[in-house]
Amino acid sequence: MKAPHLPSLPALPAILSKPHGLAPLAALGVVYGDIGTSPLYALRECFSPHLGVALTVPHVLGVLSLIFWSLILIVSLKYQTLVLRADNRGEGGILALLALLNPWRTLGQGRTAAWLMALGIFGAALLYCDGMITPAISVLSAVEGIKIAAPGFEPYVVPLTLVILVLLFSLQSFGTARVGTVFGPVMAVWFITLAVLGIIAISRNPGVLLALNPWYGLRFLVVEGKAGLLVLGGVFLVVTGAEALYADLGHFGRTPIRQAWFVLVLPALVLNYLGQGALVLIEPAAIENPFYALAPPGMLYPLVALATVATVIASQALISGVFSLVRQSIQLGIMPRMRIVQTSSAEIGQVYAPAVNFALMLSCMALVLAFRTSGNLAAAYGLAITITMLITSILLYFTMRRVWLWSGLVSGLLVGAMISVEVPFLLANLHKLHEGGWVTLAAGGMLFFTMRTWDQGRRNLITRLRAESEPLESLFDRLDHHAPVRLPGTAIFLTAPRLGAPPSLQYLLRHTHALHERVILLTVLIEESPRVPPGQRVEWTPLGHGFDRLVIHYGFMQSPDLPAALAQARRAGLVIDLAETTFFIGRETLVVNRSIPWFLRFRERLYAFMFRNSMRAIDFYKIPPERAVEIGIWVPAEPPAARAT
Repeated sequence: MKAPHLPSLPALPAILSKPHGLAPLAALGVVYGDIGTSPLYALRECFSPHLGVALTVPHVLGVLSLIFWSLILIVSLKYQTLVLRADNRGEGGILALLALLNPWRTLGQGRTAAWLMALGIFGAALLYCDGMITPAISVLSAVEGIKIAAPGFEPYVVPLTLVILVLLFSLQSFGTARVGTVFGPVMAVWFITLAVLGIIAISRNPGVLLALNPWYGLRFLVVEGKAGLLVLGGVFLVVTGAEALYADLGHFGRTPIRQAWFVLVLPALVLNYLGQGALVLIEPAAIENPFYALAPPGMLYPLVALATVATVIASQALISGVFSLVRQSIQLGIMPRMRIVQTSSAEIGQVYAPAVNFALMLSCMALVLAFRTSGNLAAAYGLAITITMLITSILLYFTMRRVWLWSGLVSGLLVGAMISVEVPFLLANLHKLHEGGWVTLAAGGMLFFTMRTWDQGRRNLITRLRAESEPLESLFDRLDHHAPVRLPGTAIFLTAPRLGAPPSLQYLLRHTHALHERVILLTVLIEESPRVPPGQRVEWTPLGHGFDRLVIHYGFMQSPDLPAALAQARRAGLVIDLAETTFFIGRETLVVNRSIPWFLRFRERLYAFMFRNSMRAIDFYKIPPERAVEIGIWVPAEPPAARAT
């Protein structure tokens, strides 16, 4: 099997800017919104009537124990202690982990590497789906609190949720740092409120603190059997933001994220869940909505308002994480080029993807209209994230062995312990498959198919272009015997890695019998590291006959800017006058083979459609349009080997 070339693929007021010292506070506003708003619905779903678990003291203590130890084992130990160590030069997320591992380099070109590549892409696709459902369930669950104080408001819950979602996605263009700085203080108030409400309720029934003993959770699972296993589907809701936490690593860094978690977020969550448990043991009817039942008299409306704002913020964790993953996917060659806006001059990881933002907004609104209540949405929530967490654990094992060079025993014990915790959650969430879990799996499957189609089609196209390109030695020999007219100025031809004379150059030479005095074959390489320092950006090799090879290196978290890179090349000694330079870019038109089986033909058509509608190279590489010439080339969609078979 031929390996894909993973590491080398082609204004607000100033008061809103983020001071560096406030990174933990800004991280509160972006990273912990999802986990922080789980108290709105998690305990309620654990005692959902269809599960048949009675509100007895052993059951409540057992569920609370499972919640507490899930936060400790999954978030505190797995993600905060181990997974955040697996940063790719500061960047996090499942694709950064995949690039750090780079299976084709560390494992060779066998089936294991291919499976790990597929798993990583599938995990990223599922995380995209989580970005659709988290805003929907978070905002909807908060707005539903108004029904408790004013039952007549129920018909307006869904419309108000839709309005809030539109406002949330409209804020994204301002950037993660600015949004985080505004949201951070609000989330600090939210977590303090969670802690205070929990302490008040615990003071009425301090015996609930026994739930910190893991024995109660284990006993609950053993005694309740199948019912106990199904309850884990509700328990898992308390940790669903952990994967987004990892994806947001590049926005703020490891230290601020850890500080915010251990100093404020974890204590507040534990106190609030224990407080809810203490309350339902005293007043069983409160299980209908235990979070809002914690509100003191006269404080329900302010709590609903604060919860609504907090859930809007909760959605930010997944949205910003999705933006980061989209840029990584584009740079690694598994998604088509699209517009990415850098929203911070200080933090390279803070980006905004307009098309993705619009698609997420429409998806969230569709989910709200389809499911109508947060209880219904909870059935669709969790399955995709459970699978993503398992994939992260598998990739982490190979990272420990192949990148960190840990022993097999230590790596196996650590990852085995993680998987032993996550598999029961997966089994519990599989029960939700027919209740709505199929929605995220179906959406993730379609995204995975689309991303794999793009990846395979792109590599096939490069293979075909290599077959069409002429070796430079042959071209230079022809130039010696049949010298063309040399025009003044410089011509820059964009080429794929390790390509000879690109088809666009051959086309121009064949039809005009002329070449510029200077010809630069320019290749953009995306490296496996998130960022390439400016001093290592340009690689220049004179080829003779007026030709130069110029390779420009970027990290997978950087946006290419060819004019800026060429300015660096001038400082390195390559004399280029942009005013006298023309960029020649091949504009390939893919021809679909009608004689192949329908499934392959469908994939070719899908790739051709995405190729036609992807962002133009001129815009993606920031090439001045007045200096660019596109040359149309007809190319079969499949490589020569595929056509021969």
